[in-house]
Amino acid sequence: MRKYLILTAVSLLCACGPRGGKNVSPAPAQRDFPQVEVPAMYTEGQDRLAWMAGHFWDRFTDTSAVYACDSLTVNGVPVVSVDSQMGLFATLLGQLPLPEGGKAVARLYDRVEAFERKYPDSNVFEEIGRLTRHYLYDPNSPVRNEDLYLSFVERLGASDLIDNGYRMGYEWDARMCRLNRVGTPATDFAFTDTRGRIRTLYGVKADYTVLIFGNPGCNACQEMMAAMSSTPEIAALVDSGRIQVVDIYIDQEIDQWKAHIDEYPAAWINGYDHGYTIRTDLLYNVRGIPSIYLLDASKTVLMKDAVQEKVLTALMNL
Repeated sequence: MRKYLILTAVSLLCACGPRGGKNVSPAPAQRDFPQVEVPAMYTEGQDRLAWMAGHFWDRFTDTSAVYACDSLTVNGVPVVSVDSQMGLFATLLGQLPLPEGGKAVARLYDRVEAFERKYPDSNVFEEIGRLTRHYLYDPNSPVRNEDLYLSFVERLGASDLIDNGYRMGYEWDARMCRLNRVGTPATDFAFTDTRGRIRTLYGVKADYTVLIFGNPGCNACQEMMAAMSSTPEIAALVDSGRIQVVDIYIDQEIDQWKAHIDEYPAAWINGYDHGYTIRTDLLYNVRGIPSIYLLDASKTVLMKDAVQEKVLTALMNL
């Protein structure tokens, strides 16, 4: 599990859901989660996955009827079941190209908003918003993806269904999700390396750059370091210079960082943010560590705050 970082007050504000408790009217009994039914014409490949993701929630959010909504039930389906289905949905999104996944998330928002407008006493809008944030934005979620969450949260931040106080929180989340999106140039920054030299991210030349915001006291950071060093294919690419690993310390306890310099692989480029600009100027949305980015030769973002296993797999496939 990644170590949590201190969040801003406004980020904490939006973690409780879009609105407070609701008075929910009695409704019919529980039901199973209505599974998506893929048309026979979609038999295999990305087209089938894209259709499945885009229509995953259609039957659950059908506005022709409303079912029981209470602390244990969301539109007739047990909360635990809806939770597991959101996990399945998020996993499915990860198998799609980002544009297709974004469309599926945007469609989900449109449907739960339409449901809320017709049935304002239901908890569908609130619970789906909570679960979407949990799976796609929680820094410890193994299927997190800020670019996908942006498709949901930017609509929350603009919705008239959201109270003003919560809307500010969602607007902040959307702003943070827009930083260093996949397919855009990574933000450059200066850092001081282990020899006291001032360097920049764009001054690092390689076919690929693994950018890590880490901490020597972080167990997950040490696991990433060990995994990269012990995988022969990745270690060979690093030793050859085709991959450069840039590990940056962004906290202020520089003496602690210096005390652990010898623990880093010699082939890595290690440094610290001497101006503390990455945090204070909001150059990157570092919500937990390690926060790992994969960049190409021109420093275009290929992977953003990615799960360690996904980064290792991508490097193995180079």
